[in-house]
Amino acid sequence: MEERVLFVVKTTILFFITAVAEIVGCYLPYLWLKKNGSILLLIPGAISLGMFVYLLSLHPVESGRIYAAYGGIYIITAMVWLVVIDRGVVNIFDVVGAIIVLIGSLVMIVGWELGRRG
Repeated sequence: MEERVLFVVKTTILFFITAVAEIVGCYLPYLWLKKNGSILLLIPGAISLGMFVYLLSLHPVESGRIYAAYGGIYIITAMVWLVVIDRGVVNIFDVVGAIIVLIGSLVMIVGWELGRRG
């Protein structure tokens, strides 16, 4: 049982790190295009997107399952980004929606482990 919990925790943390890599990889070109940032922002942006793809490849299940579960974790990470980086404000609908997708992602990740171990 402890091994299963560890798998779920490690997978979820890896997804959060993956989401940060994706968001940074998209945010830096956004700064260049919309906020008059340096074109040099494209270099770390491309590296970050490459890291994003690599991190997604570390999961032991089919890509469609990875993308589905990752999507929920991405939403949570994007909401944190909204508050911390963009200095935005979340509302009750943001919070409830984030909780719903987090539960959905965790159900899928737990299902991977149960299916893998039997």
